[in-house]
Amino acid sequence: MENKEFNQEIVIGSRLKHARLNRRLSLRQLSEKVGCTESFLSKVENSKVRPSIPMLHKIAVTLGISVAKLFAEGGTAEGPVTVMRDGQRQVLRTEHLRAGDGVSLETLVPNHVCALLEANIHHVPAGTSSQGFLEHQGEEMGYVLQGELELTVGDQTTRVGKGDSFFFLSHIPHAYRNTGSIEALVLWVNTPQSF
Repeated sequence: MENKEFNQEIVIGSRLKHARLNRRLSLRQLSEKVGCTESFLSKVENSKVRPSIPMLHKIAVTLGISVAKLFAEGGTAEGPVTVMRDGQRQVLRTEHLRAGDGVSLETLVPNHVCALLEANIHHVPAGTSSQGFLEHQGEEMGYVLQGELELTVGDQTTRVGKGDSFFFLSHIPHAYRNTGSIEALVLWVNTPQSF
């Protein structure tokens, strides 16, 4: 398991570097756009540090890729319908990014078959959060399957629970936190892909 996680970090770093080079950006240019140091970006690309979720998201969006593509294990569409069986979907575990956080995203739409829509089930254990604010272009909606979240969009904080749905424009800084006592499960859909 540890080797797989290490290999995944290497793949993420090399994919970020590849995307940066394809966009013809230097480390300095990218660091200025995302608000970090060149040294930090170099360490991320060389798998020496794990960025926070918001920083990884900011880097990916700036490079025009989604976070899910960084973790993708390949695959191809096999006809007009793609079925992802329960228990066989790719799961992005955020502990690969920063130790101690237990949020995971279960992919519902494989990124190799769709470039516009992104859908995940966010598994948010009690007491965990998005580790800061995210912002990017697009729209998002969610439907709480289990538990509750404190959702902050801009300067508005709202509690949502089982059966509640929400919508917001993605360019407004947004964050979430599970303030409940059980794991929250949220069907989260956004377009275009960014995570």
